[in-house]
Amino acid sequence: MKKKKIDRDGLTPAEIEEFKAMLWAKRNEILGNVTTMECEALRRDRSDLSIMPTHLADMGTDNYEIDNILGLMDSERKILIEIEIALSHIENGTYGICEINGETIPKARLQAIPWARYCITCAGLIEKGLIVEDIPFDTGDEFFDESNFGDDDSEDD
Repeated sequence: MKKKKIDRDGLTPAEIEEFKAMLWAKRNEILGNVTTMECEALRRDRSDLSIMPTHLADMGTDNYEIDNILGLMDSERKILIEIEIALSHIENGTYGICEINGETIPKARLQAIPWARYCITCAGLIEKGLIVEDIPFDTGDEFFDESNFGDDDSEDD
């Protein structure tokens, strides 16, 4: 009986393609969610006075809802960054390998969180504050460079 070809991270090429498809599907889902949230929170037609609150409590509720939506959008943005990192790990052959200790991330964990960067042990240590995570969110702009999303209408001065 022929053995399946296993990559060095313990995943077969077919499994890697499956995870890649999962990541792309989740990425597209989040982009759709963010677009919907953005439309609801930021693109309201403020010239329509019928939707403008007339009472301070209504204005507070509207502000709370907008803040809540912006918080959700921020969480989704962070997941998008993690997905982009996972896709880059697939491209460079390091997908499924813990970034801290180099151990293989269990398939069950990758199926639950396909963008997981750490094994369960290291993720637990990060949660407890015993290991400092290398957070890509401060430098996430490289994944969301405007040139990656449509035409850039800016002109060079």
